[in-house]
Amino acid sequence: MENNRRDVLKYFIEQEDYMNERVRDGIEQYRKGSFVLKVVDSEGKPVPGARIKVRQKNHEFRLGANCFALSEMKEPDRLEAYKKLFSECFNLATLPFYWRSVEPENGKTRYAKGSPYVYRRPSIEECLDFCEECGLEPKAHCLDYDAWAPDWVKEMRDPADIRKALYGRFGELSRLYADRIPSWEVTNENLIYSYTGSNTAHFFMNDTVEWDFKAADRLFPLNKLIINEAAHNIWPVFKGNRSEYYMLIERALNEGCRIDSIGLQYHAVCSLSGIHEGSEAENAASMYSPEHIYRVMDRYSDFGLPLQITELSVPSYGYSEEDEDTQAEIMKDLYSIWFSHPNMEAIICWDLPDGYDWTPFKCGLVRKDLTPKKAYTVIRDLFNKTWQTNLEISADGNGSASFRGFYGDYDITVLNEGREETRTVKFRKNCLGNYTVSLK
Repeated sequence: MENNRRDVLKYFIEQEDYMNERVRDGIEQYRKGSFVLKVVDSEGKPVPGARIKVRQKNHEFRLGANCFALSEMKEPDRLEAYKKLFSECFNLATLPFYWRSVEPENGKTRYAKGSPYVYRRPSIEECLDFCEECGLEPKAHCLDYDAWAPDWVKEMRDPADIRKALYGRFGELSRLYADRIPSWEVTNENLIYSYTGSNTAHFFMNDTVEWDFKAADRLFPLNKLIINEAAHNIWPVFKGNRSEYYMLIERALNEGCRIDSIGLQYHAVCSLSGIHEGSEAENAASMYSPEHIYRVMDRYSDFGLPLQITELSVPSYGYSEEDEDTQAEIMKDLYSIWFSHPNMEAIICWDLPDGYDWTPFKCGLVRKDLTPKKAYTVIRDLFNKTWQTNLEISADGNGSASFRGFYGDYDITVLNEGREETRTVKFRKNCLGNYTVSLK
């Protein structure tokens, strides 16, 4: 494996100084802020010298995985282990809203718990209960993934009939879940064309993306709307502002569509499309080059919109120590690069465990028996230890104390004259970082 390892890590090694500088400066500048705490008594008077414990509970940055394997955790002990692994590393879960599996027959939906079993497609209510129990933000994938439309829709020949059915689907999902799921991928993989029956007549209309987003805007006015595209239409074929995906987004925005975030899939190995069948060295040039990754993100940031790594898979291929070390090293560098970029807001891996994922290359962060691989530990510790703010400070003579920390949710505990009081505070990137703790 040593030769392959050198080929895979070639650009990370050659561009290490560039990467480390952008990571260091970017995280400090874009993921942290300066905050001021003021402690007052019940009459609003400053409490000088109060001791303050600052403990970060969560990141504003979204870190997640799909929860598609939830329904495969048949035994209670495996289910509990899965929940523990998920909640200790992530704060977001992607839910499977594939039309084909949610409504396989017209009018017969699989929203409720106890719905008929479909592999890697737990019911929506089961997923939402999981998110609530584990403290995860749910995200929907997706409203219109045309290739995964149900057969009864693909049998329709008139685009108007399909759009009527789609609008009905959008409306039903809005009524049921708009207030429970903040963000929705509206379209997915619109640059993957198939003339063999995998796509509907709606897909081949000139205004497909525009129609979808305008319909979603009407029915999900308060939700985040996300566009998403396959990895091999982003990273290996990047041509700056002449890239197909870039121009697709540009046209939709020019047509008045509301797109709130840009989704960038990142599958470093893809057994379905065949685009990563070259040598490790060839793949590394487009997928594992820090300069290229930053170049792509910088260009898609032209739109002034947040970016998301919506689907991430990096293979370990096997379970040897070297295989898993290589996967962990790559993941550490990738997460650091993305976390440091000002426009990136989320990283979502695809899947958490091996054995249930969509590729045969062991891209999970834990093994099928749910024992953590090194990649899991590395990512968990980056966000829960390395990129964490936990400190103790004292208020000055005016009852004020300042600190610099990561954006996120905090427990602020004030100790004064033998009393201890705790408040939960949300420090956000685009909000004032001042908070007053009023003691009873």
